[in-house]
Amino acid sequence: MRKRTFLASLLFLFITEVFALLLLAHQDIGFAQDAVSVNEAVHTVQMDWGRMESHKNPTRLDYVVLDREGKVRFRSKPGLSESMNEAVIHRDTVLDIQVDGFLVGKMIVYNDSATQFWRWKQAVALVILACSFIQCGLCAGYYVYLHRAMIKPFRQLKGFAERVAGGNLDVPLEMDRHNLFGAFTESFDIMRSQLKAARKAEAKANADKKELVAKLSHDIKTPVASIKAASEVGAALTGNERQQDNYRQIIRKADQIDALVTNLFTAALEDLKQLPVTPEDINSQEIGALLKNADYLHRAAVPDMPACMVYADKLRLQQVFDNIFANSYKYAGTDIEIKAYQDGSQLAIQIEDSGGGVSSEEILTVKEKFRRGSNVGKLEGAGLGLYISDYFMKEMHGGLAVENGRKGLRVTVMVLLSGMPGRQDLRNI
Repeated sequence: MRKRTFLASLLFLFITEVFALLLLAHQDIGFAQDAVSVNEAVHTVQMDWGRMESHKNPTRLDYVVLDREGKVRFRSKPGLSESMNEAVIHRDTVLDIQVDGFLVGKMIVYNDSATQFWRWKQAVALVILACSFIQCGLCAGYYVYLHRAMIKPFRQLKGFAERVAGGNLDVPLEMDRHNLFGAFTESFDIMRSQLKAARKAEAKANADKKELVAKLSHDIKTPVASIKAASEVGAALTGNERQQDNYRQIIRKADQIDALVTNLFTAALEDLKQLPVTPEDINSQEIGALLKNADYLHRAAVPDMPACMVYADKLRLQQVFDNIFANSYKYAGTDIEIKAYQDGSQLAIQIEDSGGGVSSEEILTVKEKFRRGSNVGKLEGAGLGLYISDYFMKEMHGGLAVENGRKGLRVTVMVLLSGMPGRQDLRNI
């Protein structure tokens, strides 16, 4: 509907401009004098010839009355020329004045067709100019509409696709159902929800596998330990050298089995090394945009970032902020306070909620894998958010500090400034 209205308005304005131009092109500059007014003026001059000092112009015409010697007897307004040559050049109307059948003078009626034509051109130019301004306004308004209805949604889809590609499926895609692409964006968000559900199912399956590995490890380690202990006792009690060698062989194999089971369990916890982290130099102002993207419930006021260049992976840093905000939304559900300041060789972004934090004992372990506070209740979660965030920050040569603040849990993300020497040596900050 808006598109039809816009096109109809542009078409109407275009037709108006063309019509005005055609009128201007076909307008004849030689406007004809009003014959009735001219005759009335001549008749009045003839009647008043003997008293021209009291003569009054009964028409709207401008004219000059001359006697036979060329002297001016009457001028309707100052500035009118009494020259016959100029009258011919200007295409003025020159008439004889006769009284009682005798020629007594001349009357020059001023031809104002050029002035009228100039006024006509001005009117047409104003119409065209007004139509042009209205067209510009319509185009600007339509551009704003297209930007809001098409360009902005596509930019949101681009950022959304980058998050999904980076593995972040927690932040929903903002939708406007009245938008041209409302259903389109809704389909993308449904895809995100399905992917999230599939990832949860996959994570649960992996967790079940790891739990099974842990149980099997325990179940295997117990009899192996018993076998090893019995073999050590047998080796100590027997006096036969051959039997002692057999017992020692059993002990070595038991140790080997124990090491293999330990490696199997440890390998299940090394998945994060498969996630690439590629930091680069970025402007600190881009961090503000990452914080706003993470705060999709709009519970925080993002401050201005100190002007500097930092060394970070934008995608992984976005995941770090997403994890922190998701935890705050899930476990605290309060407003969030953000502070940003430069701390030596790092840019610190401090994020604190008002949820009361966790106990002093648990604060030391919340960054460990599969660790969650005791106050989480029945809320879902795997206990991996802060662990993954800490891993990412270390890979970016920064750091992640978790502590109890004045009102709740405070997480400080420390991003390394660009150009710092020995960046490769800062991985264990």
